[in-house]
Amino acid sequence: MNSPKRVISIWLLSGCFLIFCMVIIGGITRLTGSGLSITEWKPIMGAIPPMNDKEWEDAFSLYRQIPQFEKINSHFTLVEFKSIFWWEYAHRLLGRIIGLVFVIPFLWFYFRGMFDNKTIRKALFLFFLGALQGVVGWLMVKSGLTERTSVSHIRLAIHLLTAFITFGFTFYFALELLTKKPQSAGRFSGYAITLFFLVTLQIIYGAFVAGLHAGKMYNTYPLMNGNLIPEGLFYLDPDWINFFDNPVMIQFIHRMLAAIIVLFTFFIWFKWKYFQLNEKQKRGIKFFSIALGIQFLLGVFTLLTGVDITLALLHQGSAFMLFSSCVYLIFIS
Repeated sequence: MNSPKRVISIWLLSGCFLIFCMVIIGGITRLTGSGLSITEWKPIMGAIPPMNDKEWEDAFSLYRQIPQFEKINSHFTLVEFKSIFWWEYAHRLLGRIIGLVFVIPFLWFYFRGMFDNKTIRKALFLFFLGALQGVVGWLMVKSGLTERTSVSHIRLAIHLLTAFITFGFTFYFALELLTKKPQSAGRFSGYAITLFFLVTLQIIYGAFVAGLHAGKMYNTYPLMNGNLIPEGLFYLDPDWINFFDNPVMIQFIHRMLAAIIVLFTFFIWFKWKYFQLNEKQKRGIKFFSIALGIQFLLGVFTLLTGVDITLALLHQGSAFMLFSSCVYLIFIS
């Protein structure tokens, strides 16, 4: 019979997989412009899609009242509306499924006495993160319903970041139950945390790139239309706002962060022999390096193709692999 820790860890890893699927479908809704097709937040009744012609007309009528329809999609018919509605519906439905996958097993484990106090606290924190993700998601959608034709890129980044944080906490929690944490590798722990910080910052700027469509501005690499440092980095006033709202600056930072992470990883390989790493830690670095290489190449090819939707989704998916490898590096360091 499986031990309680193993069963709970399988539950947590299944949650990780569902969060991964959630982010991929979220990426599809963004790339297809589907994210604003549902203009109401009904956590329970919203699980039922329109069931007849009248309900479809009502949903379409609500969509026709927002700026995205008026300024971009005014040519849409009901059939075209349905094509974007189903992606957003699938995204929200999966969110509800994740909630059920969390709550039902949690109650079963709890009443069977499979949790100790420490595990209960972590599970409740995980529940808080999931609820926060739902609230942040609605606030993101709400930002595009009145004046904007798309959601706020800041709120998009927060929404994506909370998804990664929830995933990372769940994954780390599962690792604690599955295997014993190795003895600290001294200075290597600091390097692992630095990598995690850099990758997290890169994910935030990746969301900024997506939200501002900054990936479609300079589709050359390694130079930006012949320049290492492009013009227009500080065309907004005050200067600090360029780091959050200027598409040129956003893409430039995203590129530079990618280069910094690659160079820092090479530095870690160069310092390998000074860390006195065990075999598990060496495998962790190798896995991170492979994930980084795939992510870097996908990022370059996505840029060169002018943000091809398939490559963009693969790039977002591989970001999860890179982030997972960072969490694992911290765990084993």
